[in-house]
Amino acid sequence: MTVPVITIDGPSASGKGTVAALVADQLGFHYLDSGSLYRLVALLAIRRGIPMEDEAALAEAARQLPVAFADGTVWLDGEDAGDAIRGEEIGMGASRVGALPAVREALLERQRAFRQAPGLVTDGRDMGSVVFPSATLKVFLTASADERASRRYKQLIGKGESANLPKIKQDIVDRDARDAARTVAPLRQEPDARLLDTTELTIDQAVEAVVQWFREQQASGL
Repeated sequence: MTVPVITIDGPSASGKGTVAALVADQLGFHYLDSGSLYRLVALLAIRRGIPMEDEAALAEAARQLPVAFADGTVWLDGEDAGDAIRGEEIGMGASRVGALPAVREALLERQRAFRQAPGLVTDGRDMGSVVFPSATLKVFLTASADERASRRYKQLIGKGESANLPKIKQDIVDRDARDAARTVAPLRQEPDARLLDTTELTIDQAVEAVVQWFREQQASGL
């Protein structure tokens, strides 16, 4: 029996990670935050002094990445890295290393290994186009740049961090352009992906939409 996979791709700060994790929880599936792998490579590069343009060294770091997912967080070299990888600097670094073909290739099989029974929900930028092209359900989740900037701003303020809304929005716009323009696995909606615009939706509404689409496909035998 083929293990079902739900891929949720979309731009940064669109809420895809939150939605994917809740969908996985509701269905009792495994969850993979693919973006965390690229963030971990960026974090490791910064800690080890690896230049962001040294593709060979970064790819080797990706192949040997000492990562583990447990207890609702991500561990790097036995250390809880959940908070460390969420900073803006690491996010920008992840976007840069994610544009390198050798790094993406190094992480490809690692990501595919997460496809285990009873099912997998994964989010990222190329989950449906490259990593799991035959996924059971593909979703492209997005929201307006203004809404995404507002969400990120509130998230940072809620953590007690300083935040500049105009800068956050500009960073989001810049990253969208960079992710869409890269030659390897550019950010795009696949022809067979369902579009989910969450600008006017609550998290619960977005989760319900994905779960409903999946159950409809299962019922129809697709």
